[in-house]
Amino acid sequence: QVQLVESGGGLVQAGGSLRLSCAVSGRTFSNTPMNWFRQAPGQEREFVATISWSGGVTYYRDSVKGRFTISRDNALNTVYLQLNSLKREDTAVYYCAVDCHGGGRCDYWGQGTQVTVSS
Repeated sequence: QVQLVESGGGLVQAGGSLRLSCAVSGRTFSNTPMNWFRQAPGQEREFVATISWSGGVTYYRDSVKGRFTISRDNALNTVYLQLNSLKREDTAVYYCAVDCHGGGRCDYWGQGTQVTVSS
């Protein structure tokens, strides 16, 4: 059974930082890209970042480039998302996902972790 468990969310002031983690179990982790998405209240879920199996290639949505960093530790079966210079518009539930096929369609999702940015 594949499980993804996110942690690290919380309440932070604008300009602050958080580090999200996603621990994966039940499948081989080191040979697959990993992804982060987010969903704000009343909004559709949107792609945030992806990282290749080796960690050598990353890609971000434009609004988070230069502020967020995705990374992974294959020995720990964990992917991270470092959130810096947070803005109110970053407030959302953040999800990690694996086995994605484009268009936000992924086979496995975590339960999500809430990030709330206050002004």
